[in-house]
Amino acid sequence: MKKIKSAFKILIAFLLSNSIGMAQSNSASKKSTDNSAAHIHYRQVKANGQNIFYREAGPAGAPTILLLHGYPTSSNMFRNLIPILMTKYHVIAPDLPGFGYSDAPDRAQFAYTFENMAKTMQSFIDELGMKRFAIYVFDYGAPTGFRLAMINPEKITGIISQNGNAYTEGLSTAWNPIKKYWENDTQENRNALKSFLTIEGTKFQYLTGVSDITLVAPEAYTLDQHFLDRPESTDIQLDLLKDYKSNVALYPKFQEYFRTHKPKLLAVWGNKDPFFLPAGAEAYKKDIPNATVKFYNTGHFALETNANEIGNDILKFMATLPK
Repeated sequence: MKKIKSAFKILIAFLLSNSIGMAQSNSASKKSTDNSAAHIHYRQVKANGQNIFYREAGPAGAPTILLLHGYPTSSNMFRNLIPILMTKYHVIAPDLPGFGYSDAPDRAQFAYTFENMAKTMQSFIDELGMKRFAIYVFDYGAPTGFRLAMINPEKITGIISQNGNAYTEGLSTAWNPIKKYWENDTQENRNALKSFLTIEGTKFQYLTGVSDITLVAPEAYTLDQHFLDRPESTDIQLDLLKDYKSNVALYPKFQEYFRTHKPKLLAVWGNKDPFFLPAGAEAYKKDIPNATVKFYNTGHFALETNANEIGNDILKFMATLPK
């Protein structure tokens, strides 16, 4: 009888231990799932026939912000902003085709135009099933994002424009060599733009107008240059510089969209940007009188130096948007 009782006790102890272990395992699994929103995830999806790399973070059920980068960078430009926004919002930041870790298809198979960029991003938001979202647009991301907004006005809850231009008064004289190419499409004028693609040109974009360049992480422009130095990148980027004139031609349409739909808009602008002048930020008020315009004492890549300040301003702005 004693042996039976002893065996019974051992069995009970084993079952209790196993039960506790399973409970701990389930708790750890649940904790891991719950913590998923606390991490930045690096994903890919097929859109318009291309593998599009994107960063995703924050609670899946929270209001969404779509971050659209510019030239010559990628979603890496948002590395300091995403941790601020993901505390309350669902953040998605893709790399455009030809940039970063997304596909850079041959020019014979893929037209490097802003219309096709927008088409690819339309496919991207369709593939992810994005129904309602705010957009953060910067540089090339602005004409891409504004095309999306015109096509999907019902999806857009608000717009954050960080040095994302939609007015001719925002274009500085630094655009003159590019305008020359628009007006006279010669090989000589095309070749003259290759200086934009060098490390000197990339660092110029990052450092011009920055009062303390030690705040700019060198890996930011080094990574951008890595992608620019790929053999196929030169003509891809020159094609996009050539097609940028299509964006300027669409400025009146963008402005009509602003006047018609009156989206809530926050302009956050590096006021020392060598390409997009502060007048381009102020111009939004002509079509959206209630637009909020904020300037920061920095250059084109304002997030490199002012991510915390800009992030907090975006959080305040997002709290005012419809769900």
